Parts: sequence; structure tokens; C-alpha cells
Amino acid sequence: MFLLGVKIDGILVKHECSLEDIKGTVAVDAFNVLYQFLTTIRQRDGTPLMDAEGRITSHLSGLFYRTCNLLERGIKPIYVFDGKPSLLKENTIMERSEKKQDALEKFRKAEKAGDEEGMRTYSAQSVRLESHMIVESKELLGMMGVPWIAANTEAEAQCAHMSSKGITDAAASQDFDSLIFGANILIRNLAISGRRKLPRKNETVEVFPEKYFLQENLDALKISRQQLVWVALLCGTDFDKGVYGIGAKKGLKLVREHGSFEQILEATKADIPRWKEIEDIFLKPDVFDPPAESIRFGAPQVDEIMDYMCEQRGFSQERVQSALSRGYKVPEDANQSSLSKWM
Repeated sequence: MFLLGVKIDGILVKHECSLEDIKGTVAVDAFNVLYQFLTTIRQRDGTPLMDAEGRITSHLSGLFYRTCNLLERGIKPIYVFDGKPSLLKENTIMERSEKKQDALEKFRKAEKAGDEEGMRTYSAQSVRLESHMIVESKELLGMMGVPWIAANTEAEAQCAHMSSKGITDAAASQDFDSLIFGANILIRNLAISGRRKLPRKNETVEVFPEKYFLQENLDALKISRQQLVWVALLCGTDFDKGVYGIGAKKGLKLVREHGSFEQILEATKADIPRWKEIEDIFLKPDVFDPPAESIRFGAPQVDEIMDYMCEQRGFSQERVQSALSRGYKVPEDANQSSLSKWM
């Protein structure tokens, strides 16, 4: 579910867990989770949640309630937003845009045919994270006292850096790129754990969080992180298409058999233009140590949250108060002064 980025899950050791098993601070790929909320939080016919003025609110619903849910369990998320993408990612961005446009056309056909399940499927596939949604998400996090930072380039690289340096306890994303970037612990399904409906099936499955430990996987695969990057290059990343016919298992075999990536390319007769630049993106990413004050948690601005979520965007006052009470462990009738003692 929501498998994006480098497709190497078939060779990795994973550990299913519960939210209760995850503690401490987690650097979260913000765009990644916002896309998940926009994709999953929808009406039966695929229509996203909207307020009385027709403005989409799926991202706000997911961000607010899931963040409160995480805080309730002792998980402190620090959201990391993408910066300027690498020029090497242009083709990937263009292909994704084309796929979304194709999904939108299929949605319109399903709508015309009265195919409700098709509408839901194609509507989710055509999701776009608009710039105003990003602004709204940052504003809401500010009201909640939850820190966010902007990466220089890839949020996954910044999350991985914060995890590997011990600034956070783990990185969270659906993409396995975070491991390639060097995250010591990757958590998947942090934002979508729970009962989820299967596409085009009248049944649901339980989705559990998953933990991946970088060193454990390198030891199990008997390779270095640089060699893991080589496997990713062969499978395909956001910066290259990889080599046709080579998946994770075959890529791993090739990496184990050859001492350099040049030898692998020669043996497979493959051509990956600018592969060295892509390797450097993963091994030497453009990241930074965020100032301590930029990742400090604060008290929620209760009045502002209630006004924004309930008065302006139409969310239930009772549900919002309940989520705040659980997330920040204060009585539902708490005022701003009592909530200020949360930290």
C-alpha cells in the first residue's frame, strides 16, 4: 500500500509493530503523509472532504487527528517539507503529472458511467498536493505547537539525516528512499495504520506500522550502504529509471558479484546516465542540522485551532476538543493557560 520511490522491499527485513511500540521524536516526510491523507480521506464516491465553501479539507483532517493520535501515544512528529527538487528528478515529476492527468480522465468516465468504485479509485490516483494546502498545513502545525522545517531539497534525505545523527529517533515515510539516504530506522505506515479498504474490493485489511533498521538490513544482505545505493540504481529511483528486467533480488545478486558499479554496467550492458551524480545525491545529500529552536514543541493555541478547524473549515467542535484533550492529555474544558503547561 502506497509503495513509492525505490522498490527494494522484497529484500528487506521488516518488523510489524503497533503505534504503542513507537516512542520519541520522528522526522516525518510531510508531502508523503499529506498525499496519503488526500488519497485515503474521501467519501465513498472518491470525493475528498470539503468545507461549506467547497475547499478541500482531507489534508487538514488527517494532519490534525493523526498528529493528536501520535502525541497521545508519546510519538512526537517533526514534519519535514520538500525543498527545491533536483534537476535529475524532472522526468519523474513529469511522468507522475501525466499519470495523474490520465487518472483524472478515467475518473470522469467512471463518474459518467455511475461507477462509484471506479470514481473512488481514480480520484485517489489523480490527487494533487496544491501549494495552498502546504501553506494551510504549516499554519495548522504552528497552531498545534508541532514543529516543521523545510528541507534544502529532498525531505526524505533531511529526515534520514536527522535520524542518523540522533536528532530524531527515526524517520517516517512510505518510501524506502529514506533507508538509501541513510536513516538508521525507517517507519512506514505511521500515518495510515488501522483498518483500510482494499481498492475495488468490498473488504478491509489491518495496516500495521513497519520498522526497518538500516544496519540490520545491511548485515542481512551482506552489503554496504553504497552497495545498497547500487541496488537502488539498478531497480530505479526518482532520479533514474533503472535497468529493465532487474528487480531488487537480481540487483542484489549483481552487486554481490561485482566490485564496482562500472563492472555491473559492463556485465549487464546497461546505461544509466549520470549514475555517479545520483549516487552522490544518496551518499552526500544536501542536508543540515536544524537549530534546536526550530524543532522545539510548544503548547497548542486552542482558541486559534477551534476557530480555524470548526468555525472556518466546518469540523466538529466536539471531535476537535476531544482530539486536543487526548493528544495533549488535558481536560476537554481546559483553557489556554492549562494547555501551556503541556511541555
